Amino acid sequence: MCAGGAYTLRVTDLAAALAELDVELPPGRLVHGDEGDAEQPALWVSDGPAPAGLWASLRGSGLWPLLLDHLRDEPRRPWDDGELEPEDPGVLDAETVLSAWWAGHAGDGVAVAPYEQWPGLAAPIKPRRDPDSHADQWAGELLASDRKMRLGLVAAGRGADAISVAGWQGAINYTGPAALTAVVRSWEERFGVRVIGLGFAELYLSVSAPPGDQETALRVAAEHFAFCPDGVWQGTETLEKYATQLINAPFWSFWWD
Repeated sequence: MCAGGAYTLRVTDLAAALAELDVELPPGRLVHGDEGDAEQPALWVSDGPAPAGLWASLRGSGLWPLLLDHLRDEPRRPWDDGELEPEDPGVLDAETVLSAWWAGHAGDGVAVAPYEQWPGLAAPIKPRRDPDSHADQWAGELLASDRKMRLGLVAAGRGADAISVAGWQGAINYTGPAALTAVVRSWEERFGVRVIGLGFAELYLSVSAPPGDQETALRVAAEHFAFCPDGVWQGTETLEKYATQLINAPFWSFWWD
């Protein structure tokens, strides 16, 4: 069990699950990935923009909804072109994954001060509101910011697993989806995170238990740097400046170069 309630088991037959939904879907189709199980689709994708409010209606369906964006000026990528490699979410350990990434990214240590070495996982934070209701709100906010986003449905009972089940390759220059899944699962449990959307190389998360002070935010920022160093390297330039952005932040987004 995580903050916000128990997760359902993964659905293994997406087509059958879609047929049993009691929520009306807009026109769409099943998409298969370039790799993985050729018989099982990676996800279902709407043909047009996601209707307002539908993400929230589908969250408890047993399939995981995603708001989907595409590569700029190339609207077929990655969702229509099948640039997806579905894989089993696995059972990787989040701290093992993050500490290895930290070692590879930290370099001379200037950008990651005050930490001279991996500080370990941040402690869990009590959610300020129900994580699922919070996700519903922020899915609505995300769609309102870009009405062209499409709707995806993945045969996964939790958003972290949807990253792997869909075979999302947005961080391929750094890592594969199973490692991302391991970390986001841990964030679901410690920070009330929910996956609400994916772009070509972007990950969008609602956060119902963000850090409330600079000291706590620094620990969370260390995890963010290990997970996606571009936020510091191509953004704030230092971990301490990055951490200030996390204080009371109800939404996290990541982008990989």
